Amino acid sequence: HVQLVESGGGSVQAGGSLRLSCLSGGYNFASACMGWFRQVPKKEREGIGAIDESGTTTYTESMKGRFTISRDNAKNMVYLQMNSLKTEDTAVYYCVRDPFLVVPTPAGSYWGQGTQVTVS
Repeated sequence: HVQLVESGGGSVQAGGSLRLSCLSGGYNFASACMGWFRQVPKKEREGIGAIDESGTTTYTESMKGRFTISRDNAKNMVYLQMNSLKTEDTAVYYCVRDPFLVVPTPAGSYWGQGTQVTVS
């Protein structure tokens, strides 16, 4: 069955950086489009971006510049590098398979359990 497991969340000071990882399996990872979303309690989820099977990335307009998505197909891993973090980046971050970066509510076929990022 499909599995997505995020890691790398935690607490960081404003201005700092953090890299999230997602280990995924149970399907042909190399052929899948992967993405990252985030959600703050009581707010709409936000799509951050996506990376397709060729490594081409797409980002939600508001996320461009500070977030970078990459993947390593040999390890079934997808990453989210976050730089110049702000307090408003505090959220639960989710790894998503088959992401649709639609506004206002992005969607995806499969989600991980999420990892908390707190910026103070």
